[in-house]
Amino acid sequence: MQVSVETSQGLERVLTIDVPSENIDGAVQKRLQDMSRNVKMNGFRPGKVPFSVVKKRYGAAVRQEVLGEVMQRHYFEAVQQEKLVPAGYPQLELVENKDGENLKFTAKFEIYPQVELTAFDKLEVAAKTAEVTDTDLDKMLETLQGQRATWKEVKRKSKKGDQVVIDFTGSIDGEAFAGGEAKEFPLELGSDSMIPGFEKQIIGAKAGEDVNVEVAFPEDYHVEDLKGKDAVFATHVHKVNEKELPSLEDLAAALAAEDIDGLKSDVKDNMERELRNALKAQVKGQVMDALVGAHEFDIPKAMIDQEIDRMRQEMVQQMRAPEGADTPDLPAELFEEQATRRVKLGLVVAEIIKTEELKADENKVRAQVDDLAAVYEQPQEVIDWYYGDPQRLREVESLVLEDTVVDLVLEKAKVSEESVKFDDIMNKK
Repeated sequence: MQVSVETSQGLERVLTIDVPSENIDGAVQKRLQDMSRNVKMNGFRPGKVPFSVVKKRYGAAVRQEVLGEVMQRHYFEAVQQEKLVPAGYPQLELVENKDGENLKFTAKFEIYPQVELTAFDKLEVAAKTAEVTDTDLDKMLETLQGQRATWKEVKRKSKKGDQVVIDFTGSIDGEAFAGGEAKEFPLELGSDSMIPGFEKQIIGAKAGEDVNVEVAFPEDYHVEDLKGKDAVFATHVHKVNEKELPSLEDLAAALAAEDIDGLKSDVKDNMERELRNALKAQVKGQVMDALVGAHEFDIPKAMIDQEIDRMRQEMVQQMRAPEGADTPDLPAELFEEQATRRVKLGLVVAEIIKTEELKADENKVRAQVDDLAAVYEQPQEVIDWYYGDPQRLREVESLVLEDTVVDLVLEKAKVSEESVKFDDIMNKK
């Protein structure tokens, strides 16, 4: 086998591969001989069909089959011989293909780029710090109380924070419109769940009263025919309900805490775990951004295309289209920028892991699994679920390796710290 390598452009390589004719002819001959022992043809007993008849009938098809196999095999041998690492599948094209003559074909493909790592001490990373304060804990307890609130009917004017039970019928220019009517609809005043301006006009109303609510549908409203239209909702108030929060003692019992102190301790532990994860994700994002920005190299288009396909499939699955329904034709441009970033970052991280000879520490893998399992009611079942499947465990190992890369960068990079509030980091401000 003779091989020549041509650099087309960037990462693209073209191999011209010359395969001796005997490699082809011998394989075709043997396969036809094997066929002649078993082939069934009218006018001949099984296994007694003359070789010349078999060759005439099946020779061309067998040769094409052998050519495909030979081209694939010699392509892989050629890239190993030339010490090339392809990124993606090759385009194979026949150049010469005649009986009795050498087979010549080309293989066009991209190779992985050489990634020259930037020194970590040249990277700048902005890390945020935060802690769970007593004020943060009190706000969280109030939120948890609110999630378990009950409603008690009151005989007074409604105010913000109350729940009103209403009937309403909407009309535009005196004509009712589809979807503009509801009966005994529970509405929490101040929730901003209705069209802007609707709830404010209900505040102050009492049970039994009628209110004409005048609003304008937003220009970006999801129903095309209603965008920007003025509407009137004839509204009748059935009830005004006041929110009643459970006591901390009742909340502790509902959450299986021993007492109020135990409740506060459990809630604070959960908040601190979520905060650690949020801070970790924030600084990890900063490190990854720094790595992407500090490296410039050609990226294989084949790898970007594969990542685009993967992202497109993920989005289609997230849409959860009914079975048999048409899925949207999502253009590649929608994903190209993010896919390019993902591939580039993956190549940089892989080079760091290779250069630094990093391994996923078993103790860190177990700690990661424990952390993932901690939010579930039966954590041991989740732990067993991860360790019961090598593929799932490899995914955790990959996360641990990424974290190891982050730690390595942070040890040497120029890190600036900014103290922020718990709410800011949790709400990603």
